[in-house]
Amino acid sequence: MATLVAASALAAAPLASPSAHADPGATATAASAASAAPRDDAHQKARRSAKALIDSRAPQLRASGGDAFVAQPVVSGGAGLQYAAYTRTWRGLPVRGGDFVVVTNRDGKILGTSVAQKRAIGKLSATPTVSAKAATSTARATLRQSVRRGAPELVVHALTTPRLAWKVRVSGLTADGDRSVRDLYVDARTGSVIESDELVHFATGTGNGHHNGPGLAIETTQASASSYTLADPNNPGVDCRIDNNTTNSVPVLAGPDNTWGDGSGTSTETGCVDTLYALQVQDRMLSQWLGRDGFNGNGGGWQARVGKDEVNAFYCPPGLSEPGYCTGTEWVRIGHNQANTEWLTNLDVVGHEYGHGVDQNTPGGHSNGNTGEFVGDVFGALTEHFANESSTYDEPDYLVGEEVNLVGDGEIRNMYNPSAKGDPNCYSSSIPNAEVHSAAGPGNHWFYLLAEGTNPAGGPTSTTCNSGGTLTGIGIQKAGKIFYNAMLMKTTSSSYLKYRTWTLTAAKNLFPGSCTEFNAVKAAWNAVSVPAQTADPTCTTAGNTVTVTNPGNRTGTVGTATSLQLTGTSSGAGQTLTWSATGLPAGLSINSGTGLVSGTPTTATTANVTVTARDTTGATGSTSFTWTISGGGTPTGNLLKNPGFESGAVDWTGTSGPITNNTGRAARTGSWKLWLGGNGSTSTENESQTVTIPATATTATLSFWVAIDTAESTSSTAYDTAKVQVVSGTTTTTLATYSNLNKSSGYVQKTFDLASYKGKTITLKFLMNEDSSLQTSFVIDDTAINVG
Repeated sequence: MATLVAASALAAAPLASPSAHADPGATATAASAASAAPRDDAHQKARRSAKALIDSRAPQLRASGGDAFVAQPVVSGGAGLQYAAYTRTWRGLPVRGGDFVVVTNRDGKILGTSVAQKRAIGKLSATPTVSAKAATSTARATLRQSVRRGAPELVVHALTTPRLAWKVRVSGLTADGDRSVRDLYVDARTGSVIESDELVHFATGTGNGHHNGPGLAIETTQASASSYTLADPNNPGVDCRIDNNTTNSVPVLAGPDNTWGDGSGTSTETGCVDTLYALQVQDRMLSQWLGRDGFNGNGGGWQARVGKDEVNAFYCPPGLSEPGYCTGTEWVRIGHNQANTEWLTNLDVVGHEYGHGVDQNTPGGHSNGNTGEFVGDVFGALTEHFANESSTYDEPDYLVGEEVNLVGDGEIRNMYNPSAKGDPNCYSSSIPNAEVHSAAGPGNHWFYLLAEGTNPAGGPTSTTCNSGGTLTGIGIQKAGKIFYNAMLMKTTSSSYLKYRTWTLTAAKNLFPGSCTEFNAVKAAWNAVSVPAQTADPTCTTAGNTVTVTNPGNRTGTVGTATSLQLTGTSSGAGQTLTWSATGLPAGLSINSGTGLVSGTPTTATTANVTVTARDTTGATGSTSFTWTISGGGTPTGNLLKNPGFESGAVDWTGTSGPITNNTGRAARTGSWKLWLGGNGSTSTENESQTVTIPATATTATLSFWVAIDTAESTSSTAYDTAKVQVVSGTTTTTLATYSNLNKSSGYVQKTFDLASYKGKTITLKFLMNEDSSLQTSFVIDDTAINVG
């Protein structure tokens, strides 16, 4: 999988008061970008506090004469945290490493800053003594068969000692023969290379192309009565297209019936189905687990193209042009495995590539210091765990690309034991210069230890690098939230060392009054040998310690009421505990005052539950366990009530009138039927019924009989339509669309396989739309959802 290699980071530091030693020549102009308009009051408060900090010439910003600051959009994290990011120019020149983030709470109180620059620019000549041509020659010499991309740009490089530099973008081949696109920063006075920033590393090392099974429910866009596209209607810009192996424009994949793919691993349309499904899963994960609004942070994202003829998949950041690969437009391109039997469209691969895009669209841009692949793998794991598929498909397992056997040797990377694939388990000083994919090892290992611990129930064990004993995980949802909030403090100085500081700071800010999460983050970094940093925060509670008794892993059955009384204590006298829980199986809830979990499970699942108790001082304690809900005994026969409509308009919900014993159209059996349409005027009618398909069912089949007659005379245009739909959660899938073109001489039986909905509660819906003239009748009878 092509990597977006890390390029930025910043160090979170406690806020210092303004100092008289700040450069009095620094300008305090925080010029807001148009896209940075505050979206709510918390954003406004964060922006005002950040501007006041700039105006005060706070020393931690390392401002100097000629500096100007440009505000980036304020981003909201968890627990009301706000992140106000800025970039910097010096006398009109962009400053590499001049970016910083101001962290506030929802009230605008500054909690800390994260600043990439280590010292003020001070006095610096803005006149280069090395020509742009000479700098280009130096940059091109770092690659074979290299070419320059765009004109050299004069900048200030301030990640180390501030220097005037030429920024030169080149592309070519590495010593290993892999394609590379990189920005070289060449000292404009000495001609030496200061930094090489890899933008896209086209390596054949990561990927997964196994489809997610038949009957996937995906949200698509209806362009007309007989035209649909694989464009996400809820995320502007997110769609899937067939890659024609050029960078030319290609249309969004379209079809006439909203039924997509054939399940074949080599079908590009099936690959697009898998891709859009994975993106919609990932988007829900970003919203529900991390609190992020879309891939780009503003409710949208970018296109994916499936079908590139390479053993590869990669993300192109905006502004990057590379012939045959990227055009400056943000997108993801997906190729195939080495055996050419699967497109690389599995959950963790798509999640990984779009994770690079999330990384690019957070402060500081793409992660640097060889942390980029680790970032992508975390987003792949989060997406896979949120989907929580069965072992038949892409189960949550902390393996990267395990389903496709990309190059013939199983998974690409192993997060709980990176050394199983030849990658380092532990951090060392060589990691920042290691091969980018291999360098993901320590970060992947850290994330697994934080989420799952060294010996999780039902999961693989994981060793430590420091003989640190047993570590207890905090759960992947909490781990992901901490990591994402750390990314919101990121600057162009990112590295493993900075991510240690940022994640510790995020844990402290997200869980005030508790050091449990903070200590887990710290122990996991220690366990993979990432050393302590001077900027690391410390954590102490208000004095109270809250302990929640772990009830052990639980089981239950769909449709059978259950309850669990949780208990906990606070070390403080006279404390009252308030309870909350995340990850409870559907149908269960917790009483915040008593800690009693109760309800009737509705869906078969294995849920990762975290319960938290908070005392009146704000101190908290948590415990985690799994709750497995089985489908129970499998009923057989028809799940639908009143399937032949003979009881009249009961058990079905929708439009009044279509369920009728009117003799204008005959029922197939009895005298009642569902008569949709027949109006000869503009109208919409629907009827629906909700059922739960047992997880233990071996078969699930929808069937019904339909008779269609029409007054329309056309043989080519569908004026009146009736759709058969299944609604599962927020996703509506159209199983079939009938129209005046499907008129019949009598009743015809239709059947559909619903096995993919086992263990889910679904709504069967019949929806009719009739135009302004010439009636079409869709008469339905003897419906059934039979399970066995």
